[in-house]
Amino acid sequence: MSQQHAQKLLDFIDNSPSPWHAAMSTAMALEKKCFQRLDERDAWKLAAGGRYYVVRDGSSIIGFIIGDGDPIKHGFRIIGAHTDSPGLRVKPNAAYTDGLMVRLGVEVYGGPILATFTDRDLGLAGRIVVKTGPAPTDIDTQLIHFDKPLVRIPNLAIHLNRDVNEKGLKLDRQEELPMMLSVLQEDLPAQQQFRAIIANKMDIEADAILSWELHVFDTQPGCFFGPDDQFIANGQLDNLASCHAGLCALLDEAVLDPKTTNLIAYFDHEEVGSQSSKGAGGRFLPDILERISIALNLDRESQKRANANSFLLSADMAHAYHPNYKKFYDGEHKVVINSGPVIKINSNQRYTSESVSEALFARLCEQAEVPYQKYVHRTNLPCGSTIGPQIAAQLGIRSVDVGNPLWSMHSARESAGTLDHHYMIRVMTGFFAN
Repeated sequence: MSQQHAQKLLDFIDNSPSPWHAAMSTAMALEKKCFQRLDERDAWKLAAGGRYYVVRDGSSIIGFIIGDGDPIKHGFRIIGAHTDSPGLRVKPNAAYTDGLMVRLGVEVYGGPILATFTDRDLGLAGRIVVKTGPAPTDIDTQLIHFDKPLVRIPNLAIHLNRDVNEKGLKLDRQEELPMMLSVLQEDLPAQQQFRAIIANKMDIEADAILSWELHVFDTQPGCFFGPDDQFIANGQLDNLASCHAGLCALLDEAVLDPKTTNLIAYFDHEEVGSQSSKGAGGRFLPDILERISIALNLDRESQKRANANSFLLSADMAHAYHPNYKKFYDGEHKVVINSGPVIKINSNQRYTSESVSEALFARLCEQAEVPYQKYVHRTNLPCGSTIGPQIAAQLGIRSVDVGNPLWSMHSARESAGTLDHHYMIRVMTGFFAN
């Protein structure tokens, strides 16, 4: 079963090379289980046992099942994660020439390990906006996915950079990150050439293209490695692995008719701070919970009571112990790949876990017969954060931060444990079932 879950995760990631594709992959899986898409512009009529989902601006998605129990008593059970991953984004006027080479300029999105994007088979994916008629509102958004290698960031030869192995590869973001696209075609300016490539891919006129959001990704498919396939490798494991685990839990046959209203809430823009209309720091989840409450005829006090009985699993990947770099870990809080889900703890509330939520998640693991671990960041290093603190602060609900161990976090290609993904799905399924 662990191999099957891991393979489905790798397939999910390979089909989700951008946040917009991740939301689409999630929506397609929900629709296969008879979830109905809702539009935020419409009036909603929700029923106990109903299955629904909402997409905001293409890359954030919330799916939920209305429980048949008392919403005040049972509250909401929420698994939160994010659809975006750090990397590179193509600029609007990206294409230009230098020495007859057409290059694409990029911006750095979030905090990737830039050196890992060099000498890799890179593709582009995301969304484009095209005009469909004469009126300003005559526009259409379309997903685009160049699934074969299209661009590359070649490394500088060691003969020209003799100190690279001693000093590390340091890339100037403006001058050394532009990607090689092609040799300049005669009588076709670089930007027109790039627009023509997009137009040909989408079978549209180049003049119809108004704008784009294009994410750079590694086209190498996900794989297993190790003598017995104990490990998996792919891009965007942070945090599509958490998204996939929560999705599997929500769609498990054992919890498709729950007493509690169960939700998965997946947000874009986590890697850049979540402060957007569709980020975890925005109103997306509060709006959806409020509208669910209104549809269930809960008054404002009842809504607050329901929130008080709610619980959030903030799911994001955790730093697995790397024996080559012992000095970067707290020796008493090393978490090991394939040894179970991790409870992430930080006294400064970079993670939301506190003693009660920590204990509740531990009990869920015990009930699912799954091992668990506890991670605390090394005290003399700054600690990252998650969507958990922002959501918990907005809603006033109890929350725990959890995740599976991961090597090479924010690399173009990360790695994790085959067994851990299976463990996390079991725990999350039990969370929705309780």
